Amino acid sequence: MPVTVVVGAQWGDEGKGKIVDVLARDADIVARYQGGANAGHTVTYRGQRLVLHLIPSGILHPHVRCVIGNGVVIDPVAFREEVQMLEELGIETRGRLYISNRAHLIMPYHKLLDHVQEQTSPQPIGTTGRGIGPAYIDKFRRTGIRIVDLLYREVFAAKLRANLQEKNTLLRTLYNAEELDVEAIVQEYLDFDAFIDPYVTDTAALLAEALQQGKRIIAEGAQGALLDIDHGTYPYVTSSNPTSGGACTGLGIPPTAITTIIGVAKAYTTRVGHGPFPTEVTGELSERLRRFGGEFGATTGRPRRCGWLDLVALRYSVMVNGITELALTKLDVLSSFAEIPVCVGYRIGEKRLRFFPPDCPTLERVEPEYVVFPGWQRPLNGIDRIELLPDAARRYIGFIEDFLGIPVRMLSLGPDREETLICP
Repeated sequence: MPVTVVVGAQWGDEGKGKIVDVLARDADIVARYQGGANAGHTVTYRGQRLVLHLIPSGILHPHVRCVIGNGVVIDPVAFREEVQMLEELGIETRGRLYISNRAHLIMPYHKLLDHVQEQTSPQPIGTTGRGIGPAYIDKFRRTGIRIVDLLYREVFAAKLRANLQEKNTLLRTLYNAEELDVEAIVQEYLDFDAFIDPYVTDTAALLAEALQQGKRIIAEGAQGALLDIDHGTYPYVTSSNPTSGGACTGLGIPPTAITTIIGVAKAYTTRVGHGPFPTEVTGELSERLRRFGGEFGATTGRPRRCGWLDLVALRYSVMVNGITELALTKLDVLSSFAEIPVCVGYRIGEKRLRFFPPDCPTLERVEPEYVVFPGWQRPLNGIDRIELLPDAARRYIGFIEDFLGIPVRMLSLGPDREETLICP
């Protein structure tokens, strides 16, 4: 009955898609528990780069059933496109993919509001503009529309009309934007209902039955712990809980079912959008990391901000998630560097901080303290055992393990499944 939770341990983009894809070989179910189509989990399939936004990364394994949980907000357009992409590749989704009937829907007004609010805000967050935040706002205002509402046309239309009366007034008077047509949206979503009907079920009941049967379940998070709405660098965060606790609320599984929590972290650090980033580098160093790591957003294509590994932030992530082991990705990207700094402490003036700060103004003021490691300056491609890594790379990994107090159990040396080492 084990559940393994896979969480991003930094600011997202750590390579969770590939790690879940590798782990799914030995799983029965992979279940996504939060976020929306703002996620971009990149997986290499038969030499082709695929980006999955909503559907769990386990879908590429024919024996695996996949679940989109109640904690996810569903974009009908993105979901339909993703299903069609997979089916064009010969990957069957019907009978293998299930959507929670309790999941909330992203409506056209959510996307429109996301764009205009970001454009007019005096403090832009750097969102993807996919309507995720406004959808979660409506969820917690208790005005959201859930997939189950599509079963009842009159109920759905009444909820939509009530919402649009407010949203159209807001769009017209505050943002001078064009109003949306109620009937057109009603028809669009009823058509979507016909498309998704084979996928919709009570996924909490499905997972409960699987747990009783002793099935192996992977709970897949989106974004990263430092973007968590409660525990991240607020307000520069996402609108849900990517931390491990979100797996329980986002899937309807009990905490007692979770046996392993794998944190996925890059061997350096990146961030997309605004917000504090203590170890960020600029200029030629940043360009080298971005170029060698392919650091451009899978969903938006935006260049990622790049910096050295921040073990203070990572230790905080281990704490709030209860991470039991680490999957370290993109170690190969550091292969050309003669020296590799690692942040091991924060200072503000003469004061050394004991904990990761809860507020952005403090985090923006910290001065990172570094330990500098010699680089290995040789490619890592073709290495299939941990003992064959260069001594400098092994010392780098060992230092991370000692600092965090948890083992590195998986090591990614490239984008393909085969370029993954399982460490003893």
